[in-house]
Amino acid sequence: MTFSVAQCLGGDDFLARTFGQRYHISRGAAHNAASVLTWDDLNAILTHHRLDAPRLRLAADGQPLATHIYTRPTVTRRQTVWQRLHPADLHQQLADGATLVLDAVDELHPGPAQLAMELERWLRTAVQINLYASWTSTEGFGVHWDDHDVVVVQLDGSKCWRLYGPTRVAPMHRDVDAPESPPTDPVAEFVLHAGDVLYLPRGWWHAVAASPGQASLHLTCGLQTTTGADVIAWLSDNLRTHEVVRSDVPRFGSATDQAAFTEQLAKLVTSELTSPDLLSRFLAARDATEQARLAPSLPYVGAVPPDPTLWVQLLVTRPALGTTPEGDVRLTAGGEEWVFAQRVRPLLECLVSGFPQRLGNLAEPGGLTLAESALVVSELVNGQIAGIKKGAE
Repeated sequence: MTFSVAQCLGGDDFLARTFGQRYHISRGAAHNAASVLTWDDLNAILTHHRLDAPRLRLAADGQPLATHIYTRPTVTRRQTVWQRLHPADLHQQLADGATLVLDAVDELHPGPAQLAMELERWLRTAVQINLYASWTSTEGFGVHWDDHDVVVVQLDGSKCWRLYGPTRVAPMHRDVDAPESPPTDPVAEFVLHAGDVLYLPRGWWHAVAASPGQASLHLTCGLQTTTGADVIAWLSDNLRTHEVVRSDVPRFGSATDQAAFTEQLAKLVTSELTSPDLLSRFLAARDATEQARLAPSLPYVGAVPPDPTLWVQLLVTRPALGTTPEGDVRLTAGGEEWVFAQRVRPLLECLVSGFPQRLGNLAEPGGLTLAESALVVSELVNGQIAGIKKGAE
C-alpha cells in the first residue's frame, strides 16, 4: 500500500510538536487515499457480510435510526433471523440525510487493516478504524467530542469540519466529571478533500457534515488511550507478588495495626512510583500483551510446509526481540514468549519489520534450511501471532 499516514502527518516531527497537543491537517492526493478503500469495496462489504447494528448503523441529527426502516428480517430454513439490508430503503435514508457508519472496518478489508497496522507500529497503541459515508449537509452526530485521539483519512468526496476546541483537559470515558459545553463559535472551519488527513486530539469538540452535492467517504482511526490510570492499574496487578498487597485489610484491627498496614503499602507504592524505569517497564508490558489481529492460515491446519513461495507476516505490530542469559534469542509478542537459537534471529528480524516475507527469503539470512524456517514459522502460527497465505502479495 503506497498510502502512509505517518509520512502524511510528518513522522517524528509530528510526534514531537503536535501529537496530543493540537489538531493538524495534511493535504494529500486523492489517488493515494483510494488505494485504502473505495466505494466498490464498501458495496462488496455490505453485500457479502451480515452486519447487525450497532456494527453497521445509520445516524442523523445525533441520533441512531431504527434498523427496521432500512433492513428487512430474513428467516433462514433453520429458523434463525437476521436483518438483511434493503438497498432501496437504505439509499432513501442516506439521500434524506442519514450517515452510514461501519465500525471496525479494518477487520473486514485489507486496505484499512494495513492502515491500522501502520498506525499501531508508529504510535505504539491499538487502533480501530470506523467508516463514515454521507451525502448531505445533515450532521450525523452533532457537536461532540471523543475520548481518544483520532486520525481521519478522507477517501472520496469532501467533508466540512468545525472545531470548537477542548473544554476539559484529557477527558476520559470513565471520568469524574464531563467537559463543559463547547463555545458557540468554532475555533476552526475547513473542508477535507480526498487524500487529506486530519489529526484531532481527544476532548476536542467538533461537528462534521458532507459538502452539499458530494458523496463523502472517510475513515476515522481511533487510537487507544494510555493514561496514568492504566499505569496505576498495571502497578496494582504487578504488586500482587508482595504479601502485604495480598493480605486482608485489617478492618477490625487497632488504629496502630491499620496505620502499620497503610505505611507498608505507602512504602511499596512509593518505591515503585519513584523507580526510574517504571514507565519503560509499563510500556514494554503493554507492547508485550498486544492482541494479535485475526488471520487464520488455511489450508495449513498442521505444520507449515517448506514451500518457499508462501507469504508470512506477523499479526502483531509491537513485538520485541531480546537475548536470554544463555545467549538465545527471545521473541515477546501477543502475551507470550518464544526462545530460539541465535541463528534464528535474522529470520525474526525480517518478520519484526512488519512486512510480508516469502518463506524462502526468510531462510537465507541466517543460513537456515527451508524446513527449519518452516518449523519456526509453524511455532509462531500456532502461537497466533503470525499468518501465512499462498499467492502473490
